[in-house]
Amino acid sequence: MPSRGAPDDPDTATELRQAAVVAVLVAVSGIALGLLWLWLAPRVPLVSDDTAVFLKNSEGEEAIGADGTFVLLAIGFGVLSAALVFWRLRRGGVLVVVGLALGALLASLIAWRVGIWLGPSSDVVGRAREAGQGVTFDAPLELHTVWVAVLAWPFAAMGIHLLLTAAFGPRDVEPDWSGYSGYYGGPVQGPLAGPGSGSGASPSAGGGGAG
Repeated sequence: MPSRGAPDDPDTATELRQAAVVAVLVAVSGIALGLLWLWLAPRVPLVSDDTAVFLKNSEGEEAIGADGTFVLLAIGFGVLSAALVFWRLRRGGVLVVVGLALGALLASLIAWRVGIWLGPSSDVVGRAREAGQGVTFDAPLELHTVWVAVLAWPFAAMGIHLLLTAAFGPRDVEPDWSGYSGYYGGPVQGPLAGPGSGSGASPSAGGGGAG
């Protein structure tokens, strides 16, 4: 039986601490995702007149590009976080994986809110008045497919961690059957059991019948 607290067999308390650390560190890294999204996401240009605010380019794909940028960055962060967690805690149990998933979900939510908070103001009317008639200004940064984007990091992290565990994870030790080789390889003890066992009867038994 392995010793308690051994590094190859962490107990539940150790796994809980590891899972908590993983969840916190991964969640905090969502700030970096939010800043990168704010920096790399394409801007949606708006323009106003006396009555309303319009898209400057009605056929532009900047809005879709913002969602795509977030998803691609989230997948990249998911791959990186899963690889780091597997590298540091290769023998971590289910609780570590749960901590990774929970931290990735929180990180995506934090990144989403950081990007919106630091991006252009959501008060489009007020900004249109400040910019003036016919002057182009940026629309607020937002996600149109929120849950698809938010779940990209957790799903990527879980998938990569599962692949790494299957490819490079610790294997169970094969049972040692060498101790049974003498038992199976030695001479058979006792009378044979089977259909032909009658032919091996002792001669004395036959001689007694003839007399």
